[in-house]
Amino acid sequence: MRVFLAVLLATLITACNLANAPAGTPVQAIATTPIAALPVSISFRQDATPDVPTAVPQEVIDAADAEYLLLTNIYERVSPSVVNIEVELESQLSLQVTETASGSGFVLDTDGHIITNAHVVNNAIAIRVTFNDGYVAEARTAGIDLFSDLAVLSIDVDPARLFPVTIADSDLVRVGERAIAIGNPFGLASSMTVGIVSGLGRQLPSAELIDNTVVGGFNNPSIIQVDTDVNPGNSGGPLLHSHGEVIGVTTPIPTESGVFQGVGFAVPSRTVQRVVPELIANGRVEYSWIGISTLAAEDGFGVASLAEPLELPVNAGVLVTSVTADSPASKAGLLGGTNIVDVRGEQVCAGGDIIVAVNGQFVDNMDELVSYLVVNTKPGDTVNLMVVRADGTFELPVLLEARPTEGGTIDFRECGE
Repeated sequence: MRVFLAVLLATLITACNLANAPAGTPVQAIATTPIAALPVSISFRQDATPDVPTAVPQEVIDAADAEYLLLTNIYERVSPSVVNIEVELESQLSLQVTETASGSGFVLDTDGHIITNAHVVNNAIAIRVTFNDGYVAEARTAGIDLFSDLAVLSIDVDPARLFPVTIADSDLVRVGERAIAIGNPFGLASSMTVGIVSGLGRQLPSAELIDNTVVGGFNNPSIIQVDTDVNPGNSGGPLLHSHGEVIGVTTPIPTESGVFQGVGFAVPSRTVQRVVPELIANGRVEYSWIGISTLAAEDGFGVASLAEPLELPVNAGVLVTSVTADSPASKAGLLGGTNIVDVRGEQVCAGGDIIVAVNGQFVDNMDELVSYLVVNTKPGDTVNLMVVRADGTFELPVLLEARPTEGGTIDFRECGE
């Protein structure tokens, strides 16, 4: 540093002399001491080790781990309620050979009732339930409903072993909420996965058992879609929200590889609350039937998309394309379509009644109407439909009946019949 200052000082003196000298005055060199002859004293930092960061404050760690603390707490509270279900099935190849399958379930009450998927235990000849502590109990089927894909098992165990879940209201669920699944994927007991609710109001094809034969049935409405990892073995386990309460029952996933591909489904808890008590009481469930047909909104032919091309007076509701003969809708005077209209290259049966509300609750599409009937009504109930016909609106009472149990009894009418 001293060397640098000496050179700098000499440079400044020279510059000043040149500035103050009269014009024409010869420049006189300034004698300087060679740099090498100057006493040099240069020091360097001896502590060259970089600074080591201190640990993050505990409050920052606690804030970052808050979600994981929540999930840990939910797992510890709910996992004792979740069970592994193993079933023996008669082989499709030989009556002397049995096959095995597995799924999940959860404790409903201290009376020994366990909820699972119908497809997990359908046609089972033996059922074993394993709790998360390893305790094993034999179970029997109390009731199966293939339409909703729900079943109730019954076991005889000490009530002290049973830790019932809390059922939440799935009608309050919104897209984006946390969705937590606990189950036994691939036989790995008590596994937790976490995601979000990615869709609501989905429909899944269901099947019904008639004379021990599985046949195509009505669509199961109001299904919850999640991106939570659910895999074979998760079926029948609980889907939970952030309070650790059940909002649905996980059900089969759409997959071509046999493993989760980004989309999972769950039967909503409102359907559980409607179906399970009847399964426990009667072993089966009867659903209300109205007897109408409509075009699928998900295919782009709901009222919202047809309102402009058909010049409909409303933008939401259920456009009735046909009314089944001798059905509750037919008996009540509901009218189907009268003429075929080409819409975007597809033939649409137009001119029918439009149902816009049921018992004062507005419906945007057929799925919402079916969902209302499934959850809130039973055969023998009367519902009031708000119907738009031409330019008029009126209330139409309909006495609901039970769904037909044989497909051949349903007389599907063509447009205009």
